[in-house]
Amino acid sequence: MKSISKTTLDFLKELKENNTREWFNEHKPAFQVEQTKAKEFYNALMERLKTHDEIESVKIFRIYRDVRFSKDKTPYKPHFAGNFVRGTKRLRGGYYLRIRPGESFLAGGFWEPNKDDLLRIRKEFEMDTSEIREILNDKNFVKHFGKLKGDALKTAPRGFDKEHPDMDLIRMKQFIVTREFTDEEVLNPNFIEEIGVSFKAMRPYFDYMSEILTTDLNGVSTID
Repeated sequence: MKSISKTTLDFLKELKENNTREWFNEHKPAFQVEQTKAKEFYNALMERLKTHDEIESVKIFRIYRDVRFSKDKTPYKPHFAGNFVRGTKRLRGGYYLRIRPGESFLAGGFWEPNKDDLLRIRKEFEMDTSEIREILNDKNFVKHFGKLKGDALKTAPRGFDKEHPDMDLIRMKQFIVTREFTDEEVLNPNFIEEIGVSFKAMRPYFDYMSEILTTDLNGVSTID
């Protein structure tokens, strides 16, 4: 069973404290060792995900930061992170995992829905939120994720009644679920199982949103 090594967290802690090109170049062999172990973990997690979902690929993000338009000019991300892409046009949403000392978390959902998808979601909520609220209030969902998170408008989006009883959902711009982990949890040999269980707990939410985003308001498929 794959697990996260203490040396991985130790390296990331040192990188955060010494986030310079000079230090990184000097310690690049150590980085390459930890990067290889991290990739093995993410690939093992992908195989676990494939047992209950259709996963097309895993994208492990580069550690190098794009500092061109950032006030933070540190050149490296003191974490490993990856995104698991669901397969076929009918399966929407994505799984994400970040390993960072003291700030590790998994996430899933819809970070930046395009204009058409966002309107479709809002129209569905305008019409009926009984199903999504049942999912969000389910004990298993609450146990793993607490509540649905994401940026939201301060008021009703254009074209929607500001007095609508479901405006708390309609005004959302992102639809994200997250679960945070302590370093102790990350280093636990069962960590990969815990992530797998949480990702599986997203499925009712993903299935609901996928159905919305691949049909019109009458339930007719929009997928060729």
